[in-house]
Amino acid sequence: MPTVLVVDDEAPMLQSMRYFLEREGYRVVTAENGTVALRAAGQEHPDLVILDIMLPDIDGLEITRRLRRETGIPIIMVSARGDEIDKVVGLEVGADDYLVKPFGPREFIARVRAALRRGGGARMSQRVEVGPVAIDLARRSVTVHGRTVDMPRKEFELLRVLAEHAGQVVSRQDLLETVWGENFFGEDKTLDVHISRLRQRLEEDPDAPRLIQTVRGIGYLLAPNA
Repeated sequence: MPTVLVVDDEAPMLQSMRYFLEREGYRVVTAENGTVALRAAGQEHPDLVILDIMLPDIDGLEITRRLRRETGIPIIMVSARGDEIDKVVGLEVGADDYLVKPFGPREFIARVRAALRRGGGARMSQRVEVGPVAIDLARRSVTVHGRTVDMPRKEFELLRVLAEHAGQVVSRQDLLETVWGENFFGEDKTLDVHISRLRQRLEEDPDAPRLIQTVRGIGYLLAPNA
């Protein structure tokens, strides 16, 4: 079963989340501050991180930023602060989901399962190659025809999902839910903007066949033979 790293400085909440996860069969690693959490993430290679924002040393936002520089591991932020701006900030720095305390065990486990489904593909292989595109998942790096391409997080995640389903159409809804989370409340146009930027980074020759193809009314696909 997947390993889940749970980070919270409130012992009762930490033990409660651990209990619900272990009851479902997950392997659980816990940390009560940011320093221990970062060390555990490097040693245990968890499949999911559940992270409280308010911690005594390094807050959850900074931990998320640091993890995002190294890995695409799914992160669920938990906080007693349920204001929209807090959720937006959490998602913008790289969290995949945001859960407001207090929450029930059913919702908690449902969010965990959803996050693990979205992140499961990245655990299958450390490297994905599609045509001229090579993605190193561990280093979060991308090369095209051997040329290194700088890739912001959202564009990297979009490319990863498309590459893991190379030659298959990935629906707009699936891309939005996988990359931005099931609770995404922005505009569909956001996806189009990021796809456009991703194309600019990958496709130097405007006359060459498109690596990322649009399937009107459905979604996008990454062409393996482009």
